[in-house]
Amino acid sequence: MPESEAIDYFERSKTNFMEYLLSYWWVLLILFIVFSGLVTVNQGTVSVITMFGKYRRILRPGLNFKVPVFEQIYKRISIQNRSVEMEFQAVTADQANVYFKNMLLYAVQNSEEETITKVAFKFISERDLMQALTRTIEGTIRSFVATKRQAEILSLRREIVEYVKEQIDHLLEEWGYHLLDLQINDITFDQAIMDSMSKVVASNNLKAAAENEGQALLITKTKAAEAEGNSIKIAAEAERQAAQLRGQGVALFREEVAKGMSQAAEQMKQANLDTNVILFSMWTEAIKNFAEVGKGNIIFLDGSSDGMQKSMQQIMSLMRMDTTQKSVER
Repeated sequence: MPESEAIDYFERSKTNFMEYLLSYWWVLLILFIVFSGLVTVNQGTVSVITMFGKYRRILRPGLNFKVPVFEQIYKRISIQNRSVEMEFQAVTADQANVYFKNMLLYAVQNSEEETITKVAFKFISERDLMQALTRTIEGTIRSFVATKRQAEILSLRREIVEYVKEQIDHLLEEWGYHLLDLQINDITFDQAIMDSMSKVVASNNLKAAAENEGQALLITKTKAAEAEGNSIKIAAEAERQAAQLRGQGVALFREEVAKGMSQAAEQMKQANLDTNVILFSMWTEAIKNFAEVGKGNIIFLDGSSDGMQKSMQQIMSLMRMDTTQKSVER
C-alpha cells in the first residue's frame, strides 16, 4: 500500500472513532459514574460516608457502592489493635522523681455504627486522639504516684495498672475506645536515689546475714548447753543408781556377815568355846587385808589388846544396830 493511501486510511479511522464517541458519549458517562461509585474497604477497617458534610452510613470490609459525586468517604477507621509507647516523669509524696516507660495497647470497642460514629467525630484527627489519650494516662499515673512514697513505687506495678484502667475506662468508652493493656516496662529514679537504694539493700542484706549468724550461734550454744545438761543429768542419775546399788550391796554384806557370825557364835556356845575368838579372827583378817590391798596408804591401828577390844566392841555395836534396823524394816 502506498504511503499516501495509508495516511488516508488512518485519517478516516480516526474520524470514524471520534464520530462513534460523539454518538455514544452518554454510555461512557454512565460507565464512569458506575465505576466511580465502587469502593473497596480493606479487612480490619470501616469507612464512614458523609453527604454534603452530614453523616450517612458506614461501609463494611469488601466491595461497596456509594452515590457518585454526592457521597464522600469522610474517614477510614481501623478496628485493629494499636500500641503506643510513652515516657514521662512523676513525683512521689516524699518529693522523689520517678521516670516511667510504658506501652499502651488500645483498640476501637467494636464495629457497631454507634461506636464508629464516636470514633469518627469525637476528634479532629488521630493526632488529637493520641495526645488526649497519653495525657490522660500520664495524669492518672501522676495522681496515683503523688500519694505514695518512693520506697513503695517499685512494688506497685500491678496496682498502678489497675488504678489507671479503673479511672479511664469510662472516659475511653465515651470516645469509642477500650484500653486493652498498660505495661509498665521500666521504673527508674534519679541516680542519687538509685545509689542510696542500693546501699540500703546492701546494708539490709548484711543485717540479715548478721542476724542469721547470731541465731545460728545461739542455737548452737543452746543445743550444746542442753546436751551438757542432759549429760550431767544422766551421769548424776547413774551415780545415784550406783550409790544406791553400793549401799544395797554393803547392807547385804553386813547382813550376811551378821548371820554368819550369829551362827558361828551359836555353834561356839554349844561347844563351850569363847566367842571372842571370832572377833580376834576378824581383827586379824582386817589387818591382813589392809596390808595386801592398801597400795602404800598408811593406816594407824592400835595393836594392843585393849585397842583390839575397843575395835571389836565398836564392830559388834554396828552389827547390832544394822540387825535391829533390818528387823524393823521387815
